[in-house]
Amino acid sequence: MKPIFSGTIPIYVCLIISLMDLSVGNAQNQKKPNFIVILTDDQSWVGTSFLADPDDPRSKSDYYKTPQMERLAKSGMRMTNGYAPAPFCSPTRKSILTGLTPAKHEYQKDRKNWVNTFRKQMTIPRILKKADPEYVTAHFGKWDARYDDFTPEEMGYDFSDGLTGNNTGGGKSSWSMNGQQIPFEMGDAWPKAYDDPKLIFSLTQRSNDFIEEQTKNNKPFFIQISHYAVHLAITYSQKNFNKYSKQIKGQKHFVPEFAAMTEDMDEGIGMLLDKVASLGIADHTYIFFLSDNGGRTSIPIGPEQQVARNFPLRGGKGSMYEGGLRVPFIVSGPGVPQNSHTDVPVTGLDILPTVARLAGFQGTLPQMLDGGNMEQLIHSKGTEKVARNSPYLIFHQAANRKPTSAIRWGNYKLVKDWKINKLELFDLSKDVEEKNDLSKKMPELVKKLNNALTQFLFEANAEIKQTET
Repeated sequence: MKPIFSGTIPIYVCLIISLMDLSVGNAQNQKKPNFIVILTDDQSWVGTSFLADPDDPRSKSDYYKTPQMERLAKSGMRMTNGYAPAPFCSPTRKSILTGLTPAKHEYQKDRKNWVNTFRKQMTIPRILKKADPEYVTAHFGKWDARYDDFTPEEMGYDFSDGLTGNNTGGGKSSWSMNGQQIPFEMGDAWPKAYDDPKLIFSLTQRSNDFIEEQTKNNKPFFIQISHYAVHLAITYSQKNFNKYSKQIKGQKHFVPEFAAMTEDMDEGIGMLLDKVASLGIADHTYIFFLSDNGGRTSIPIGPEQQVARNFPLRGGKGSMYEGGLRVPFIVSGPGVPQNSHTDVPVTGLDILPTVARLAGFQGTLPQMLDGGNMEQLIHSKGTEKVARNSPYLIFHQAANRKPTSAIRWGNYKLVKDWKINKLELFDLSKDVEEKNDLSKKMPELVKKLNNALTQFLFEANAEIKQTET
């Protein structure tokens, strides 16, 4: 007599093996995601060779070539209405870290005490540790904690370059080499060629080493790579300078030294993307790319501008017009449609809550957060809204700056100069150049937005007068 299971055992065995394979596959698919934030410095919305808005042919450089940034844009979703939290370096960096608008930290009335309060806030590395203690976090590059000097480690990071600022990567008055600040000799400052301009390549190598180590250790990671480029001083590789010296110049961009520095940074980003690909981690790694503020309206070399450097946007770094706030912004990663774009407004404030939820944090996010979760937006066709505690995007500065604010609601944006109480209203869906002031035609909307702005700043205890510290 044959055994009762004769001839059927192989079927069961195959079934068991298949289930085991499926289980292993699911475990691999359920890996905790990695996160990479690439933050550039002073890069204009039109400072790349990809269209920041695919529907606007003016939304790219007419001179710079950034093939690696193009590669990143094609791999994910372009945020055509992507904003930095502020039109300046330091407040944006603190806001990305905490998800709080600068009105709640850098531009506080209580300047003496906010520095201690800020150290206690929820930060990206802290909330990731709550989501999963296995997360390893790092910040490399420009930190810029001016007015305070809190360290990345104080704010929850495991690894960092420490208290770095503009001069670390070559500022207007000094250069950092082997950890020492070396003053530029008069006439020998910049522009100038270096093997490691703006520390782009050493910064990238350090970041790649971190990524490779965590991958080998099977640890989920978060890393923010904060480039010193394209902030002044202008330094670059000789090969890229030679390339742009022979290239036909554009109308708004035409300085070969600046173009070379931009492409040097682009090459560093390419090295990073290659590392992610070679390690086989792209399927569970999200990449966020943005600038800390809009581009400068001028640079101290080259001929006089005939077309604005940030055209079609108005203004630039330091301004509450779009040229100061709107920046190139890309999100790439698992489930993000490739070569897609969305017109839904997003901001660097949204990175913290998005990363928290993607990492599996199930707790209650801090009530005072100003950012919202982009998860549904980036995993859709770009039509979902980002839910925030306020329906408005609010930008503000005062202490140590000219007191100005902006508030965006839907397609409308109000810009306020507090010193002279000037209010301007624009419909950005029809007027991205902010040339047509609608404040006289729509007084009720001006009143509504001004009241909302004033109430928000009052509740935030924000300074609305220029003060010195």
